[in-house]
Amino acid sequence: MTSTNKSKALNISLWIAQVLLALMFLMAGAMKSAQPVEELAKSMSWVNDFSAGMVRFIGASELLGGIGLLLPSLLRIRPLLTPLAALGLFIVMVFAFIYHVSKGEYELLPVNSILGTIALFIVWGRYKKVPIQPKA
Repeated sequence: MTSTNKSKALNISLWIAQVLLALMFLMAGAMKSAQPVEELAKSMSWVNDFSAGMVRFIGASELLGGIGLLLPSLLRIRPLLTPLAALGLFIVMVFAFIYHVSKGEYELLPVNSILGTIALFIVWGRYKKVPIQPKA
């Protein structure tokens, strides 16, 4: 495989990762931002350990991260924001991982690990390997 083909394949892989991760965080963030906290607590027990403001902050962070994974790259306006959004979402997943370990909720760790790994893949790929070039 030539260097150009490898870059093209990596670029396609990164776009797929960006879209899937963005969709996941946009849905999760919208839910945490809009649903009543009491409703969220029925399916997410961790909500009971945090204030409503913190739950909304996490939701807003996930929404903005999801937007940041796509919009800067699609519009090619400040596309460096894409790997920064991915880094922010990775940090969210690290905190979620630590929280779930502290509560003994080990069954949730694979989700945090997978999402965090995808976010790191985007950071690496869009920052180092196949950065999106801004509009001229």
